[in-house]
Amino acid sequence: MKWGTFISFIFLVSFTESKTLPRRYRHVGKNISCIYVTVLSCCSVLAIFAQNVQEITYEEAAKMVKDVTDLAQKCVASKEDPTCLKPLTAIFLDEICHEQGLPEKYGLAACCAKTDPERNECFLSHKNSTPGFIPPFEKPDAEQGCKQYQEDRVALLGLYIYELARRHPFLYSPTILSGAGHYEELMKVCCKADDKNACFNEKVFLRESGLVEEQTCEILKKFGERALKALKLVQISQKFPKIDFATATKLATDTVHMHTECCHGDMMDCIHERVELSTYVCAHKDTVSTKLSDCCEKQETERSECIVNLENDDKPADLSPKVREFIEDKDVCEHFAKEQDAFLARFVYEYSRRHPEFSHLMLLRVSKGYQELLENCCKTSNPPECYGKGEEMLKKQVQESQELLKANCDFYKAHGEGCSFRLLVRYTKKMPQLSSRELLHFTKEMAAVGGKCCPLSEDKIFPCVDLVLGQICRRHYDSTINPKVCKCCSNSYALRRPCFSKLEIDEKYVPIPLTPDLFTFHEDLCATQETVLQKKKLLIRLVKYKPTITDEQLKSIITSFLGMREKCCKAEDHEACFGEEVASFFSHASLIKKEGRPGRCAYLYFKNLLQLPRMVPFRFLKKEPYCLHLNI
Repeated sequence: MKWGTFISFIFLVSFTESKTLPRRYRHVGKNISCIYVTVLSCCSVLAIFAQNVQEITYEEAAKMVKDVTDLAQKCVASKEDPTCLKPLTAIFLDEICHEQGLPEKYGLAACCAKTDPERNECFLSHKNSTPGFIPPFEKPDAEQGCKQYQEDRVALLGLYIYELARRHPFLYSPTILSGAGHYEELMKVCCKADDKNACFNEKVFLRESGLVEEQTCEILKKFGERALKALKLVQISQKFPKIDFATATKLATDTVHMHTECCHGDMMDCIHERVELSTYVCAHKDTVSTKLSDCCEKQETERSECIVNLENDDKPADLSPKVREFIEDKDVCEHFAKEQDAFLARFVYEYSRRHPEFSHLMLLRVSKGYQELLENCCKTSNPPECYGKGEEMLKKQVQESQELLKANCDFYKAHGEGCSFRLLVRYTKKMPQLSSRELLHFTKEMAAVGGKCCPLSEDKIFPCVDLVLGQICRRHYDSTINPKVCKCCSNSYALRRPCFSKLEIDEKYVPIPLTPDLFTFHEDLCATQETVLQKKKLLIRLVKYKPTITDEQLKSIITSFLGMREKCCKAEDHEACFGEEVASFFSHASLIKKEGRPGRCAYLYFKNLLQLPRMVPFRFLKKEPYCLHLNI
């Protein structure tokens, strides 16, 4: 049987079964045999293999799914077999490592030489979510896609799961399965539409889940369970303001435990705990939220996503507007000393449920500020008088966050499409160590955030930006950018956003040297689509060459650049024109002019480089009195 045919068959069975998980699955122990696979879904297993070995072919993944499925069948009859008693993650990694030639082919031999848990950590470290690591998926046109869906629905959905998983290695398996469900609904609707292309473009299922889940794992790894629990308590208290404190903390604790399983790559346990969590919420929906009914009527695998995306419930009518007991009670320091985290957790719960309009990051900063207030005040001779001023402190923190938010959105509104250029200059000065490709990617994301998020309510704006900052920090963890970025990424998750906003020029950065290829232009610049990209790349090179460059200097140089482009693109020989004009372009570029080093020096330098490429230009420049002190 061909692997594609086999995977289609078992995918059909499992995709149908996974809509409602059998009860026996929910009540089994965590280290049971791989009988899990027979009741859950081979599509999850397919996703796991595609995420752990991203460059694997569909056929190779399908073969390993069959091997694991065969083992599952064996374990049904022989549950005491030592292999069947292994943790599921170990079974999946064993399959990868024992597949002949596969570890060597995909650079995983060193990981396979380790023992768990080091082996699992090694596999996790090899996951690469960088855009472009796996080439973008080439979607068939609407007509062709609908034809494939009608001819072999199962094969198309299986391929979708494989392609989605390998491009999003940190996406949780339940999210991937949910994505496949959304994709199928999209196919059903749009394949019946008169204008299929328009339907697909309008209804395309854009997901931020991958970034959110990767960010969650980063918080867990970098800042620990305590930080993630505080974040989840904020989110739960905002979403379910009627919930009591004990239930809120239980849900926060269980959610963190679920993410721990998911982030460690234990995807079957991840699915299990996610279903358990949504089942618990729905079993107590009357005391949790008035808005849960629709979510709880959905299939088990669809409930979690529905609950996560649920709008905040209304606040209880009798909820007081302020949390006076935390700044007026004379025994605050006694409670803080005895209860510590539990006392702070109650503050987070009470403050968050009263302020659904604030972002979770702002609420975390308020919580951190309150903790620091108590740590300082409880050492004084009159603690109540000291922490009694806490309300003003809280107001100040909220005001600072709101002013930062307003300043950033006003910046976007003021500059519109030019925002991306200004962001590029700003972030190149802050992080000149990043490559041009990385700077272009991150600032494009930042500019998109302005367009997408600034029109939203306050509680949704900062999380948008936070996802981009998370990407920058994960890049920093892979390879250090600079000490200032390190401080922002590592010191405090709650303070990450204001830290990045306050970043200035990296004074320790050594500017790139002036070389012939630093500012060269070719005839491809005359292609319309190249103009904006080349303009951005020029900005990056200018800032990397002179980090202290002013906006006026940049404006002058870009104006010259556009003038040069217009002139040369009208010339008969574009390439020759660019070769002649580049020296003149820099002769008046204020960037090159430093005290005692006028533009003529740069002009001669570039002219010599262009006309006498085999000779050492500095030999000629030394004769020019302007250039005696030029360090080239």
